[in-house]
Amino acid sequence: MGVKILVVEDEEKLARFIELELKHEGYEVEKAHDGRTALDMALAGDYTLILLDIMLPGLNGLEVLRRLQNEKPTPVILLTARDAVMDKVSGLDAGAVDYITKPFAIEELLARIRVVLKTHVKSVEKHTADINDYNGIEEAMDNLNIPINVPKGQGEIFMWKELVLDVPKHRVSYKGEEIELTNREFMMLKTLLENMDIVLSRDTLLEKVCGYDYIGETNVVDVYVRYLRTKIDENYGIKMIQTVRGVGYVIKSE
Repeated sequence: MGVKILVVEDEEKLARFIELELKHEGYEVEKAHDGRTALDMALAGDYTLILLDIMLPGLNGLEVLRRLQNEKPTPVILLTARDAVMDKVSGLDAGAVDYITKPFAIEELLARIRVVLKTHVKSVEKHTADINDYNGIEEAMDNLNIPINVPKGQGEIFMWKELVLDVPKHRVSYKGEEIELTNREFMMLKTLLENMDIVLSRDTLLEKVCGYDYIGETNVVDVYVRYLRTKIDENYGIKMIQTVRGVGYVIKSE
């Protein structure tokens, strides 16, 4: 089966241009021009990748993305005319694997598509294969009446003063009070805690939190740190995450 891409873009001329370029590269392409149609197609179809505009009639792109992520793991690249970091962060937090700001060069879009197909799509396929392999083994064991004991990871718990980050439970608390974090905020905090007293550069943090193949701006890291400081430092009157000017960020043990 070839690579099948759903292009969701309400500007029909731009959608047609992207369609022609993708077909020229050998991809199968289908289009949608509004959010509700896009969501229905995405849920019903078998797409390898979705290019999703944020500003759409019906449902906006972020809402389409959130609903889709609850049902299917299809990788999504956001197309957005907005250049604000907050919009990009919202898209990444909602589950997008990448974003590209309009207007863009078609060569850049094609490059980002190739990166996603090389990494995220293979990861999804491997995960699905692993599940199928396990289900097959489990069925075979059931037929033989042999119980399966699947070892569970012990996980890790990180502590800083009265803050506790529990990896297995995906929970962060301060003095017993739970702190709600997004997945990427959680990963940012975990990365800083497991490297306590080590100054981590923005590039390193970006790689740990968004993946080595991420090719967006590094100031996304500053946004996540600001979110963490708002939810933790400012809320509890502490100073946990420190800035090392010109280098990056660190959590010090003392």
